[in-house]
Amino acid sequence: MTITSPHLGSSAGWTDARLLYALEEVVEQELNRHLKVAKDWMPHEYVPWTDGRNFPGFFEDGEAWEKEQSQVTEIGRIALVVNLLTEDNLPSYHHEIASLFGRDGAWGTWVHRWTAEEGRHGIVMRDYLLTSRAVDPDKLEQFRMAHMSEGFESDNRHSMLHSVAYVAFQELATRISHRNTGHQSGDPICDRMLARIAADENLHMIFYRNLLKAAFEIAPDLTMQAVRDVVVNFRMPGHGIPGFERAAAQMAIGEVYNMRIHHDDVLQPVLRFLKIMEIDGLGPEGQKAQEELGLFMGGLDAEASKFDEKLAARKARMAARAGG
Repeated sequence: MTITSPHLGSSAGWTDARLLYALEEVVEQELNRHLKVAKDWMPHEYVPWTDGRNFPGFFEDGEAWEKEQSQVTEIGRIALVVNLLTEDNLPSYHHEIASLFGRDGAWGTWVHRWTAEEGRHGIVMRDYLLTSRAVDPDKLEQFRMAHMSEGFESDNRHSMLHSVAYVAFQELATRISHRNTGHQSGDPICDRMLARIAADENLHMIFYRNLLKAAFEIAPDLTMQAVRDVVVNFRMPGHGIPGFERAAAQMAIGEVYNMRIHHDDVLQPVLRFLKIMEIDGLGPEGQKAQEELGLFMGGLDAEASKFDEKLAARKARMAARAGG
């Protein structure tokens, strides 16, 4: 991408309000494209209802939960809880993006549509988990109450461009996390359900990624700085979940989501699409951000390689123990 009009790269005068107005036509185009390709689906069709039975409490015939009642693997349980609790905070996410993007025009239509689609994910995941008895329902509800009571405040709520950059990566990260959880779950029904959710997340990523590309065309310096900040400081929205750090470590070892996956399957695809290192015509601040982004990605790749080596050594030790 070549910026041929130097004045477009200037950061001066670009307020969030001006950017929202300047990008509204693109939002409308992307919204119309999304509505043409998005497929409505019914959450209840993905739940094995015949496996369901009463839990103790109100029902006298209730059967207490036990881990052995489900075929879902241990890493599958951990990742499913993290993924569902992340989806549970939808009211806070809606508040964040509605406050930033507004509720009117194409922006508002997208905000409400996105919220409605995301709502399906929490519905189907909870129904599946309770019906299949994949996780302890009491602990799941306790975690939900604790997590939602804390609410959610985005690290990027100070800037519209930072928020767009963040969700472009975060939606892809969520897609990858759901898809890998399905693969590692040990249950074909769970895998199919999470594949359906992942398809939604991919469309959401495309919406924001294309919007980010348009932002580069009108405010390249500011957009480059936003991408640099988001990539360097990226955190998943579920970081406030009780026990998140331990769960994240287990998910990394279980190859649901780790440093290598984050680098190869989340950051790199978006950056390649944007041709981030080929953008020229930048001012001093934009060039600095571009250079820092390149250095960070190189460092992250090196760190991911170290993680790969440790993971391979761990697998070798486990295989030796199993064989011995």
